[in-house]
Amino acid sequence: MKAIAALLLLNAAFVFNNLWPTPWIWPDLRVSPELVLGWCALLVWLRVAGPPGERALSLAAVAAVVLAFGRYADVTVRGLFGRPVNLYWDGQQIPTFLSVSAGGDALLQAAAAVAAVALAVWALFRGMKMLVRVVVRDAAPAALRSPAALAATAALLVSAVANYAGVQATWSYVSRPVLPTYTRQVGVLMDALQPARAQAVLPASPAFGGDLAGLGGADLTLLFVESYGAAAFDDPAIRAQLEQARAAMARGIADSGRQVVSAFVRSPTFAGGSELAHLGLLSGLDLKDPLRHDLLLTSDRRTLVDFFRSQGYQSFGLYPALSWNWPERAFYRFDVFLDGRDLGYEGPAIGYWSIPDQFTIARFEQLHPLRPDSPPRLLFFPTITSHAPFRPVPPYQPDWDRLLTPRPYDEADLAKALAERVDWLDLYEPYPRMFAYTGTWLGGWLARPRPRPETVVMLGDHQPAGSVSGPDARWDVPVHVVSADQALLARLRALGFVPGLEPAAAPIGAMHELTAMLLDVFDGRGVAGR
Repeated sequence: MKAIAALLLLNAAFVFNNLWPTPWIWPDLRVSPELVLGWCALLVWLRVAGPPGERALSLAAVAAVVLAFGRYADVTVRGLFGRPVNLYWDGQQIPTFLSVSAGGDALLQAAAAVAAVALAVWALFRGMKMLVRVVVRDAAPAALRSPAALAATAALLVSAVANYAGVQATWSYVSRPVLPTYTRQVGVLMDALQPARAQAVLPASPAFGGDLAGLGGADLTLLFVESYGAAAFDDPAIRAQLEQARAAMARGIADSGRQVVSAFVRSPTFAGGSELAHLGLLSGLDLKDPLRHDLLLTSDRRTLVDFFRSQGYQSFGLYPALSWNWPERAFYRFDVFLDGRDLGYEGPAIGYWSIPDQFTIARFEQLHPLRPDSPPRLLFFPTITSHAPFRPVPPYQPDWDRLLTPRPYDEADLAKALAERVDWLDLYEPYPRMFAYTGTWLGGWLARPRPRPETVVMLGDHQPAGSVSGPDARWDVPVHVVSADQALLARLRALGFVPGLEPAAAPIGAMHELTAMLLDVFDGRGVAGR
């Protein structure tokens, strides 16, 4: 019984599933293909070389720990973020996430997190080694003496190999393997470290030809709304709570003398990895594989920023989320780059990223006012306040001048906002409240007088986490184009955009395909499709 229990516990360490929508797990009764392969290797070892030594037992325990962590990463990322884990990409985000989440105690909390992980790994290793020892000492020798056990082993080996080969008939009793998650990373690293292979991985860039006469010299703002996904329209409860905010946006657009058309596009990412959406639009490349994003940053490929600069536009990158030196900015080649430190925010810190988006756009317009003799402007603004965990929700300040003072909010409104507790396990409740705020400040900003024509493209970067959008949610995000240019709006309608803030249900394409569409719409020739 002890030997069987050890095998069952080892199997359980490799085949658990995510308890959606939390980071916790629940057991799975299927068989681990890695355990089957390891079991067969152990039987061969015992037959050929005899009992393994202490070092071999330790190596087997280390392998078991690696597989268990790989399984956890695989099922948790799929469950919460709706996409496969990518250790090359996700691993780079952990230090920044921990630093931002820790706030003012970043060093202390990071040290505590490292210590906790180290302790967990050590405890898991000790437990794994104990189980491996029991399997080697008791289970495997008994199996070698039992024809029935050897026959069962042979049948399981055939099933495990078939599972690796993708035979669906095995999926009901053999779990998804973990090893492909790691073997894929080997290919990722090889591509990243060899420039020739990197270029082969990247698809061809758009031509970035033609001109921008279709914009008529108007300024263009590309505004990515963080975590703004199809869930804001597909979920009836969220949709109902956002009706007033959408009405405020519609009024702001109408008050500015402009109109809006909308559509859905497919984001290259889900519940995270906003950079894939940002650079996917700017580059016109499909960045659903995060490796392409990282490889693109090592290249000299052109982007919309380069194209607009070549047409006489001055480019601005507005990144309030950044409070550290961001080396990747060199690739984007903005004429003017501003991060959170450049904004001089003196108000109260609200949330992990401190600076509310409403203040960010107000400060930018104060720092860089439009003048009649200044060149046309391209502004690229990825917002941050509506990032998970969607708490606390800042107050909306209708007095935009007061927003720029050290005391931008009434004390009661501020106290109510700061009293909210962050809860990563409950993202659904605050999501509509955060986007009610987002829609309200966007409506107020769009209504503000403009000294010259401006077209605004507002779009989501990705859906919120699965705990908000639901299981198997689509990857679509809304795109709204606000303009007073009737000819430009007509060209957008020809591409599938519809009037108003309500997109048609079917997406018009992927994020990177939107780049080509906008280039056609902005081209003086007015080409309607590609």
